[in-house]
Amino acid sequence: MSTTREAAPPSGAAAMEVDRLSVDVRTPEGTAHVVRDVSFTVRSGETLALLGESGCGKSMTAQAVAGFLEPVADVVGGEIRLNGSDLLALSAAARRRLAGPGLAIVFQDALTALNPVFTVGTQLAEPFRIHERLSRKAAKAKAVELMERVGIPEPRSRVDAYPHQFSGGMRQRLLIAMAVALRPSVLIADEPTTALDVTVQAQIMELLHDLRAEQDTALVLITHDLAVAAEHADHVAVMYAGSVVEAGPVGDVFADPRHPYTRGLLDSVPGSRNRGEPLRFIPGNPPDLRAVPTGCAFRTRCPIAREDCATHRPELSETGLGRAAACHYWKEAAHA
Repeated sequence: MSTTREAAPPSGAAAMEVDRLSVDVRTPEGTAHVVRDVSFTVRSGETLALLGESGCGKSMTAQAVAGFLEPVADVVGGEIRLNGSDLLALSAAARRRLAGPGLAIVFQDALTALNPVFTVGTQLAEPFRIHERLSRKAAKAKAVELMERVGIPEPRSRVDAYPHQFSGGMRQRLLIAMAVALRPSVLIADEPTTALDVTVQAQIMELLHDLRAEQDTALVLITHDLAVAAEHADHVAVMYAGSVVEAGPVGDVFADPRHPYTRGLLDSVPGSRNRGEPLRFIPGNPPDLRAVPTGCAFRTRCPIAREDCATHRPELSETGLGRAAACHYWKEAAHA
């Protein structure tokens, strides 16, 4: 896995700031604290990767930011500021008006995200009909332009086709086209390359990179793939048990991790340097989010945990220029 990518300088304005966001989910067995005090900032023209194992809260964070939480889930604390406006203080109608020009999301399952009973042209034209009041003909012309822009071959002859008539990679391109139609300030891509082969994954990520640069969009990339984060992100926020445990420029974090969980993730990636050796792994399992242990949530799996890790929850604190980690013993973790 390459970690040679240099973090882009923070030249853009803060497009979105998430401050101590918390989300609870009500279940028959009790309340699950799926997102706990999550904070991060993403700037225009930059990519922030939210990284972690399945179930760590990445997608739930994205859904809370986009306003797509299920009825059983509630935002119970924090702020989400989009270009300075607190989204959580807006009415439902005001948030809908921001969907497209302010904030857009690309889901991981294109086949279920696209409506099977409408042509792709109809679905691509909808943002222009709603937000820009274009005529049906003008909106369809915009749809063709979008299809061409994201690399759909023969867009004029395929604009009246249905989602099932496209391959998985082409459907993902169509989802991206819908998301960027109105040039959003912030684009959230939730596992955008899931179930795609390696070649198509690379094409989709390159497309997102080009659109981000072209539109100066702030991109939040939700992924569990360390290689994708290393190659395409400028900054990374590593999540565990619903919280951010480490954050910083991706090259710095991957070269010098300062949280034992981050180090465990990186050490578990197979590499040529340890060929023939047993694969490394993080022992144990993530905690049940309905009963997160006191203190540090990672302590039951941590090789350097001490007594105070069980009684005092570590805050995400500065560990260097642009770096932060939630570990009482981050200096020891950095030199492990």
